[in-house]
Amino acid sequence: MYCQASTRQGLLKITFLIIPNKYLQKWELSDRISRMQKIETGEITIEKMFEAGAHYGYSKTRRHPSVSSFIYTTKNKTDIINLESTKDMLDKASEFVKSMGAGNKIVLFVGTKPEAKEIIKNTALSLNMPYVNERWIGGTLSNFVEIKKRIAELENYRKEDKEGGLDKYTKKERVVMAKKMEKLARYYSGLVGMKKIPDAVFIIDAKAEHIAATEARKSDVPVVALINSDSNIKGIDYPIVGNDSGIPSIKLFTTSICNAYKAGTMSVPTKEA
Repeated sequence: MYCQASTRQGLLKITFLIIPNKYLQKWELSDRISRMQKIETGEITIEKMFEAGAHYGYSKTRRHPSVSSFIYTTKNKTDIINLESTKDMLDKASEFVKSMGAGNKIVLFVGTKPEAKEIIKNTALSLNMPYVNERWIGGTLSNFVEIKKRIAELENYRKEDKEGGLDKYTKKERVVMAKKMEKLARYYSGLVGMKKIPDAVFIIDAKAEHIAATEARKSDVPVVALINSDSNIKGIDYPIVGNDSGIPSIKLFTTSICNAYKAGTMSVPTKEA
């Protein structure tokens, strides 16, 4: 049952509609998708990007020629990014990420600079996706067979520790193993559960993470990246030119990508019983 109330000339009119369950379920799903689309497209505006400082580039002397067309002006020797262009790029990247969500694909989140670490980790965990927020280990994509062994070693250690299986080792052996696992945990914790090469990579500052971007390109993994005026956008499948150093800006764009993925997962129609 659906109830609708309206007022006209001081009179209250209430209309009752009887809606079959199957149509009500479809209506509820459509409403959920609509709300997610509003989050995806309405949350990130040029005004909000401006408020987050997304327009701040680096000094003109550091500008890479490939981003010249995305620079609005230069003020006090600092490049100011054209946020209209940024919005267009963000929309394209969001559509791609939305398709990843619709297909239940794996997106690897990468950001090791201090400003991005926690944002990348929290966002990836909210989507149950893998992440790298410490040093990128060479071969993470290009030699995943070996990396997978390290991940399995960490998983097995944690399993043994939880089940009490480490009691069979001497105290000295446990200390040595603990130190080794501590190092593995630092670099591979975010990759636990990743059984294959991801379907896409989202990177904060592709210049700083050039090894990750290069490995992704060689492995035919699409790259979505937030990059500033000092970066080469060639080779990046979905570049987003904006401030990649400020925490508010990083959080704004990462949240947008996160919402796009969620919107994609909700766009998949549910099977009727």
